[in-house]
Amino acid sequence: MGAGVTAAARTWFVTGSSAGLGRALVTELLARGETVAATARDPDALSDLRSPAGKPPWTARLDITDPDRIRRVVDDAVGALGRIDVAVSNAGYALFGAAEEATGEQVERQIRTNLTGPIHLARALLPHLRAQGHGRILQISSVFGQCTVPGMAVYHATKWGVEGFFESLAAEVKGFGIGVTIVEPGSVRTDFTGRSKEMTAAQPAYQRTPAANVRRTVTAGLIRYPGDLAKMAAAIIDAATCPVAPLRLTLGSDAYQLIQAGLTARLADLEDQKDVAASTDTKGVTAR
Repeated sequence: MGAGVTAAARTWFVTGSSAGLGRALVTELLARGETVAATARDPDALSDLRSPAGKPPWTARLDITDPDRIRRVVDDAVGALGRIDVAVSNAGYALFGAAEEATGEQVERQIRTNLTGPIHLARALLPHLRAQGHGRILQISSVFGQCTVPGMAVYHATKWGVEGFFESLAAEVKGFGIGVTIVEPGSVRTDFTGRSKEMTAAQPAYQRTPAANVRRTVTAGLIRYPGDLAKMAAAIIDAATCPVAPLRLTLGSDAYQLIQAGLTARLADLEDQKDVAASTDTKGVTAR
């Protein structure tokens, strides 16, 4: 099969399937007749999911912060379904608030869920994908893996970190017929700013800062959501069937605009540093 996945008889593994993008993905996959392993911290929340023929997905309880559990669930899914063609690493949440306001436990929990969890999941999947000679891993990142706003520093740390890991991983496993895609959705109406979010305890010192403005926007429900959840799910599924895996998949006009602005600003900063960068080279030695 190589890095691509054939149009028929695919088996998918999806984390964070109980709500939001994960649930939209599982719903669309079942509607297309795909075989799905759907995981969530509460698998009872998946009990109503069915294909048009009435077939439920294979389900399992999975806390993405538990590395041993991750490996067991991946192994069990392969044992039950025969293989995994496409894995979508979707579980995650956002911590809102200034970096100084976050507790140590909040920082660690955000990192375990959004960064080290996906790393452990990829490592659990790879032996199976290598053995079968093909597969896809789609890591759900965010527009905030390419640009930043104040009041989300810890969340940004996890998304920028996960993008670096999976970009490197893509080059490591390409020769095994495994494709990797980093998905960067913009704003879409899910539980991201609802019940799944976590807030730091506000400190008076930050009351009139940009971080507090973001906090007020989130708590007041003033965020615009241009993204369509079903359309995003369909675009992710379609990307997984491309002959060559795209390294990144940007979803939403807001994501495109924010990422373009962020990259343009970073490139301008880099160009401003060209002479300084060259001035620190050893004499007679130049970059190749």
